Amino acid sequence: MSRLSVFETVLVQFDKAADLMELDPEIRKILSHTTNEIVVNFPVVMDNGCVRMFTGYRVQHNNVLGPYKGGLRFHPQVDLDEVRALAAWMTWKTALAGIPYGGAKGGIDVRPWELSPRELERVTRRFTFALGSNIGPEYDIPAPDMNTNPQIMAWILDTYLQMMPPMERNRAVHVVTGKPVESGGSVGRNKATGQGLVFVLEAWAKDHGFELQGATYIIQGFGNVGSWAARLLKPLGAILVGVEDHSGALVNPEGIDPDDMAAWVEREGRIQGYAKAEPVDHETFFGTQADFFIPAALEEQITAETAPLLKVGVVIEGANGPTDVDGDRIMLEKGIHVLPDVLANAGGVIVSYFEWLQNKRSEFWDLDEVDARLHRQIVGAYCSVRDIAKEYQTDWRTAAYIVALRRLEQTYKKRGIFP
Repeated sequence: MSRLSVFETVLVQFDKAADLMELDPEIRKILSHTTNEIVVNFPVVMDNGCVRMFTGYRVQHNNVLGPYKGGLRFHPQVDLDEVRALAAWMTWKTALAGIPYGGAKGGIDVRPWELSPRELERVTRRFTFALGSNIGPEYDIPAPDMNTNPQIMAWILDTYLQMMPPMERNRAVHVVTGKPVESGGSVGRNKATGQGLVFVLEAWAKDHGFELQGATYIIQGFGNVGSWAARLLKPLGAILVGVEDHSGALVNPEGIDPDDMAAWVEREGRIQGYAKAEPVDHETFFGTQADFFIPAALEEQITAETAPLLKVGVVIEGANGPTDVDGDRIMLEKGIHVLPDVLANAGGVIVSYFEWLQNKRSEFWDLDEVDARLHRQIVGAYCSVRDIAKEYQTDWRTAAYIVALRRLEQTYKKRGIFP
């Protein structure tokens, strides 16, 4: 049997929740489709003087709750199907988090590590120009995602502002979030996804009598989400025993210092070569004995092949869509508790919303305020998912979808369908 595409996986998850909650069939039709799909092909002059064509995408899934919102990723695996799926997940995530956004996602099919800094800047600016009015501070607000960062957001911001009349520019700084603090960004945004994940894990641990002090865990992906989650778990006493990224996997049963590992990755760009842990293969990494696992890399990593290998009690999804349909089924059969992506990694979009608000209000919140608001928002979402899981006697992913779909359904029923 052929494997489901990423967007087909989204629809299977959606259908399961929609069936269980008996979602209105007319609203179900709307939510199972994207609203807009933008594909742009644009030229960029490379450092050697040659012109190279790039393909970029922006998919806007739904905006009934507010402006489209979602990250931009620069990766050679970016295609329309993946971006569709990521945009739909953003719709569920923002609805679940209780923030007034819809869902979107975008990206460029590119290997950013092969570009010089000047080439990366030109690609980013040309992509922004190609998108034109398809993004906007009250319409569609991009943010960082895989292989994008505050610097890239600053280039997008500057390019967008140059396309506006001078007297309008200061009113459009919130066209993008995840900016450098000096350019209108929010403190706490860089660590927000990892911080939110830790807040969710702490809430789950409290409910289940799970002691984080001395608990062992493994992480797949040691970029922004994975490294911040590990660094924030360190003072809670959790012990990192295994890490995997694109360069390989490392294990040390005695523990890996997350700060030391983060410094190595910052310097080398990969975990490979880190001397304080033993290299292992992919299957051995997945079979590492630990209390919990944080997948924080690409989609569809926990599958029919890898899920049977897992020797953990809990999976906290830092990545978007790290588990496919077979992986979900197998983990349920194994009794592994899953804290799903639309809940566990929602910290990033929540703090993006805080940045957007600060820009609109010409305010600046300190880190304590940002973290306190994040904690309140994401733990509130956690409690909603926990309660729905009990009400429907279902898994937490389906429960998270039901919370989101209920809000969307109620909004459509109040507003009606035009015309």
